[in-house]
Amino acid sequence: QVQIVESGGGLVRPGDSLRLSCAASGIGLSYYPIGWFRQSPGKEREGISCIGSGNGGTYYADSVKGRFTISRDNAKNTLDLQMSSLQPEDTAVYYCAARLRGTGTELGSLYDYWGQGTHVTVSS
Repeated sequence: QVQIVESGGGLVRPGDSLRLSCAASGIGLSYYPIGWFRQSPGKEREGISCIGSGNGGTYYADSVKGRFTISRDNAKNTLDLQMSSLQPEDTAVYYCAARLRGTGTELGSLYDYWGQGTHVTVSS
């Protein structure tokens, strides 16, 4: 049984940094494209970053480019999202998802397994 769990969310101030982690059981994250998504109240889910399988390429949405970095820790079977220069508009529930086939993509509908999400609130 595949289980994906996000962690690292919290309440931070504008300009702060936060590191989210995605852990999995029943699946080796290094073998599959992994995406990070977020959803704010009243807004559609947004694909903000993804990484291809193995040493695959990365993608960042314009909204986070230059501020967020996605990376793998294959030894721990985890995947991190380092977020810096956080702003109130980054407030959302952040989700990690794994795609069993194909390449990394920002389209959430193409992912097969999802975590429950971790809340990030950026407020002064």
